[in-house]
Amino acid sequence: MEDMNTQLNNMDQQNKEDKDNKKKGRVKRAVKRGTGIAICAVLAGGLAAGAYEGVSRITGWNENDVVAATKEDNRAQLMQTKSDKESDGDSSDSKDEGSSGSAETKGSLDVSDIAEEAMKFVVSITTKSVEEVQNYYGYFGFGNGFTTQQEVEGSGSGIIIGKNDSELLIATNYHVIEGADTVSVTCADGEVYEAEAKGYDADRDLAVVSVALDDISDDTMDAITVAPIGSSDDLKIGEQVVAIGNALGYGQSVTTGIVSAKNRQLDDNGQADEDSDGVNLIQTDAAINPGNSGGALLNMDGEVVGINSAKLASTEVEGMGYAIAISDVSDVLEDLMNETPRDVVENHGVLGITGSTVSEEGQMYGIPEGVFVASVEEDGPAADAGIAENNVITEFDGKRVRSIEALIDLLQYYEPGEEIEVTLQVMDGDGYKEKTVTVTLGEDDSKDEEDSADSQDSAQEEQSILEDWQNGAEDNTGYEEFFGMW
Repeated sequence: MEDMNTQLNNMDQQNKEDKDNKKKGRVKRAVKRGTGIAICAVLAGGLAAGAYEGVSRITGWNENDVVAATKEDNRAQLMQTKSDKESDGDSSDSKDEGSSGSAETKGSLDVSDIAEEAMKFVVSITTKSVEEVQNYYGYFGFGNGFTTQQEVEGSGSGIIIGKNDSELLIATNYHVIEGADTVSVTCADGEVYEAEAKGYDADRDLAVVSVALDDISDDTMDAITVAPIGSSDDLKIGEQVVAIGNALGYGQSVTTGIVSAKNRQLDDNGQADEDSDGVNLIQTDAAINPGNSGGALLNMDGEVVGINSAKLASTEVEGMGYAIAISDVSDVLEDLMNETPRDVVENHGVLGITGSTVSEEGQMYGIPEGVFVASVEEDGPAADAGIAENNVITEFDGKRVRSIEALIDLLQYYEPGEEIEVTLQVMDGDGYKEKTVTVTLGEDDSKDEEDSADSQDSAQEEQSILEDWQNGAEDNTGYEEFFGMW
């Protein structure tokens, strides 16, 4: 009997253990199902994130990558995007992801997608200027000839790089607007607006023009956008790029190629010069033609990495164009964006000096690059400010001065009486030290004398031509024969 009870107790204990084991099994299966659901949710989240990333790549918008174009102390800034290197961070996990991760960071947008977005921030620029040309009398060699004024039209491109409370700001090449009397901008919707020079840097061939926001229609504002600025430092040799601009003045066109070389530097004649201290250039085989100047060079993420310059192109070569590396000039562009616009004034101020450009030979002997002051007008503006002979002028109102021509060009925007900061290099022992002075610009007294002399020369020339014709008439020379019409 005891044996039977013992057996019954053992059976009850076994049944209890079996139930516990089944219960534990159900819990484990439930845990596994829960884990499976969690993994699926993670995968679904990853797919959703990937889909969002794909849409972001195509539309050019990414909340994490874009740094908004904000204003600090009312200062306009470029809308720069963070590089992939910055986004990845320095964590070891990102480094161990393998080579597939690096391939994804190079950008894989279709050229047509890039062009569609870029057309919203690349504009066409048209300029008009007046040039002096010889008229009929000059062609036939009478005296020094007469000149007449003729309107000349030019074309180029620009990139919308920002806006402030009252202006839309557009970057271009300086040579596009150099000497222009009027500048007009054509936006993506075909509307044309008058623009004015905001600031420029002739040495770097950069300029910023502005269009008043009050002049721009709502439809145009809906059709345009501010360009995202990428990193030209992150470009690699062989990486694909896209160039967009107003080629030959026919309207916006698209070309594509690769980065052929980086950190190119050219001299004034467009020849390679590794010792030049000019701005760094990106060499590309994407076609860059006249009219492309000031347009955008884009990476495959649709970001601006360069400003095209057809001035550096040549008809003697093929597949060799240049663009100004954007990362090297972003600070310059922001300075130009925040300058006060100036117009050429008829009677500009003067410094009261005579000078010359410091030659390359002079620089070899340690004379700083700039304008060498040969003489200073007694009691003139420069003398009053403390500028002396043998000083070298290197900056004028914060702008780099490399030649006497550049200094003369700057002066034409400043009126007599304006106070301007001038940076000098002054001899100090065996070297030079920097000195900054404030000059109150003076009147150009020589202009009245020149105008008077020109007037007298013109009167004498007209009288000479009349006398020549009269003498010819006395010799029975006919009117038609005298003027070459026989």
